Amino acid sequence: MKQRKLLNEILENGTITTLFQPLFDISRQTILGYEALSRGPKNSCLEMPNTLFQVAHQYGLISELELLCRSKAIENFVHLKLQGKLFLNVSPKTLLDPSHPKGETLHLIKQFGLAAHRVVIEVTEQERVEDEFLLQKTMAHYRSLGFTIAIDDLGTGYSGLKQWSELCPDFVKIDRYFIDHCDKSVVKKEFLKLITALAKVTNTTVIAEGIERAEELTVLEGMGINYVQGFLLERPSNKPSYVLSARQIQALSFAANTNQLNNSMAIGWLAVAQQTIDSETSCKDAHALFERDKSIASLVVINSQCQPIGLLHKEQLSEVFAAAYGHALYDKRAATVVMDRQPLVVDENQLLDNVSQQITECDFDIRRHIVITRGQQYLGIVPVRDILKHITDEKIRHAQHANPLTMLPGNLALNDAIERRLATQKAFSLAYLDLNHFKQFNDLFGYASGDSVIKLLANITMQACSNTNSFVGHIGGDDFMVLFDNNAVAVCEHIIRQFEIESQVFFSSEHIKNKGYWSANREGKPQFVPLVTLAIGLVTPDLHHYKNSHQVAALASNAKKSAKRFAHSHLFLCRRSKPSSVVARLEKQAV
Repeated sequence: MKQRKLLNEILENGTITTLFQPLFDISRQTILGYEALSRGPKNSCLEMPNTLFQVAHQYGLISELELLCRSKAIENFVHLKLQGKLFLNVSPKTLLDPSHPKGETLHLIKQFGLAAHRVVIEVTEQERVEDEFLLQKTMAHYRSLGFTIAIDDLGTGYSGLKQWSELCPDFVKIDRYFIDHCDKSVVKKEFLKLITALAKVTNTTVIAEGIERAEELTVLEGMGINYVQGFLLERPSNKPSYVLSARQIQALSFAANTNQLNNSMAIGWLAVAQQTIDSETSCKDAHALFERDKSIASLVVINSQCQPIGLLHKEQLSEVFAAAYGHALYDKRAATVVMDRQPLVVDENQLLDNVSQQITECDFDIRRHIVITRGQQYLGIVPVRDILKHITDEKIRHAQHANPLTMLPGNLALNDAIERRLATQKAFSLAYLDLNHFKQFNDLFGYASGDSVIKLLANITMQACSNTNSFVGHIGGDDFMVLFDNNAVAVCEHIIRQFEIESQVFFSSEHIKNKGYWSANREGKPQFVPLVTLAIGLVTPDLHHYKNSHQVAALASNAKKSAKRFAHSHLFLCRRSKPSSVVARLEKQAV
């Protein structure tokens, strides 16, 4: 009866909150639209939608509830001036209910000034439809009014493919079940391939929902699924993004351009939105929240501006109540009296390495959480264990792709570093380092000496770059690339000078005096071979003309070839601003 009373109050007072979750276009790096998600009164037993709509079904008030949610969604969408399409969830049973008012959706969009072509009617597949012909007729009617049609939760409910063929939807949304860890499931990958192929034949746009991991996003992009939504990119909010943030651009760019996971991950990717409490919440109420959801270990305390001011830990509150007269002393007191007033709070764009360093420096309890903010407002929390696990996984991944001779990162990490700068439009320079006359040296003096020269170049380069914002990669053999954020010319000149000096240890005084040595060529005839020298091609790509790391690498490769035309060590500065028509790829693999 309590639920029935609360439901009646919701319908009478219109106490429904609408959250919006963006749907992203990977290829264009834009927002396609927003899905409207309804919530009941905060901290009530009907706050979450599953319970709210289940109770409405139970008491025969689903039609009234859906109309209220639809009205609030359209009103808030217009009020927030959101761009793109509005995706509205509609139950087939409600649509086909004879008592359900007709023409209300059209009336609402006219009332709030929203064009019909911007509204997508999402029909869930989780409910059995008794009269399929009537559903087809109803959807045809909506389409005739200018609305767009989508099938939601494809693959989880009743007669999905049949409904697809009969309704001819504009969009199909693949249920999260088939997205979850799809990178590790052959069956899920095959299902996604089937859906993608069918969508092309039927001219239907596929949307993947429920993406929570970067690996899932990578798989989907690789299959040509360009429309996505999920917690990885943005969680539902009453104030959703209007444009893509740097972190979202980063995620989409890496999937689209490299199909690989970013090496230097921002902590915002790991943030998990969790219920908060305000500064006036009592210890008794906070304790009740912990008891209601056993999975919650900490609650973020926020002020009126939604800024975190502390972190209340379940175990600390339990200890307070366990003491003599604990409940009598603390039940009515504000939770702020026992909260941690100095939790670790970091911005979503901070890199994991930086956060890890802060954890180490403050001797942070591994059982605790870190609070994540966006523009100083609460965004979510991250367990310290998750941060340490991800860093460990990244180190393993780095080791798998590192060059075994120098242990420097290879093509994969280098491409990621370039893509990150392209995505954020951050100016950079790229140097391609290559040794001249190295093959002849290797053939004459042996591979051990050749490896020593390569390691010498690696050490000189790393030392020269140690105090600069740069990224050094070993792409194979005697080839290196260095990505600079600044001071590129001065550092490259220093690398050449140091290599000229330190490489002399591999030659005799006579070789150095003659600037070379005699060796037999492939035909066995004597030839004079110059000393090993260093060629560097340096490019500063125009960010408006270069779209991916392969184009930039091709430009650097051409600059390196120009530098190698000189017998002595040389730094060639490329002045070209646009990419050539042929896009070269970094195909050398770390040996």
